[in-house]
Amino acid sequence: MVISDVHLGTSASNAKALDSYLKSIKPEILILNGDIIDIWQFKKKYWPASHMKIIKRIFTFLSKKTKVYYVPGNHDETVRRFVGTQLGNLSVQNKVVLELGGEKVWVFHGDAFDVTMQHSRWLAKLGAVGFDLLILLNSAVNFILLRLGKQRISFATRIKKSVKKAVSFVNSFEDTVAQIASDKGFSTVICGHIHQPADKLIQVKNGHVRYLNSGDWIENLTALEYNDGEWTLYKHCEEDFSPEEEEPDSAELFNVLKNELLEKNETLLKIDFESTLRYSGNR
Repeated sequence: MVISDVHLGTSASNAKALDSYLKSIKPEILILNGDIIDIWQFKKKYWPASHMKIIKRIFTFLSKKTKVYYVPGNHDETVRRFVGTQLGNLSVQNKVVLELGGEKVWVFHGDAFDVTMQHSRWLAKLGAVGFDLLILLNSAVNFILLRLGKQRISFATRIKKSVKKAVSFVNSFEDTVAQIASDKGFSTVICGHIHQPADKLIQVKNGHVRYLNSGDWIENLTALEYNDGEWTLYKHCEEDFSPEEEEPDSAELFNVLKNELLEKNETLLKIDFESTLRYSGNR
C-alpha cells in the first residue's frame, strides 16, 4: 500500500482517520510517499497523541516484518540526507521501483516536477501556511454543517476546480510525470504531492501509462492498495468499520525493533553517533 501527504505536526492532518485505516490492514509492503511529517510547519507545542499513534503504527508494521519504504517529499525534505539508509525493514529512498505482475512500477513523491518548488520555495512555503489556515476554517464550517445535519464541503477542492490555473497545473503535472515514466520504460507511475487522488490511463508518445496518485490525509483520506494483481484507490469514510485493537506498547515495540536491527545490521554497533550528529549539523 502507498500513502502520502499526511502532514503530521499540523492541525490539518487527519491522523485519527489514518490510524483507523492502518489498524484495519496488514500490508506486506508499505510505501510512505512523502510529506508524512510536515517539517516546514512543525512546532514542538503541537504534537497530539493521535499523531504519535501513526508513528507507533508504522513501528508496529516494522516489528511484524512489513517492508517499509520512506520516500521523502518537500515538506519532510530533511529526511533526504538519510537516503540510502537501511535499518532492518525500514529503507529511506528517493524512489521505489517495483516489479508487479510483470510490469515495472515507479514510485516517487513528485515535487521534483513542481516548478514552484524548484524556483520559488518561499512562495511554496507561504502557500503551505495559507492552506493550513484554509483547512482550519473549513473544519469549523464543517463542524457546524454536521450539527445541522448537512454534508461536509471542501473549500480547497472547490477552489482547485474553479481556478483554471490550478486545473491546468494538475493536468500538466500528470502529463509530464506520465511521459517521463514512459521514457524510462515504466508502465505504471505513482506520485503524491499535489493532493489529488487519481487512477487513470494517460496518452503518451509511445502509447499509454497508468498514472496513480495516493492523494492525501488532510481532505481526501485516500491510499493506494495493490492486492491480487491489481491496484485500487482506497477512499476512507468516517463511517468505515475500525476494529478494536490494543494500542501498541512503546517499550515492547522498541525491544522488538532493537533485536531485529541488531540481528540484521551488526555493523550499526560500530557507528559513532556523535560524529554523525556533528556531520549532520555542519551540512
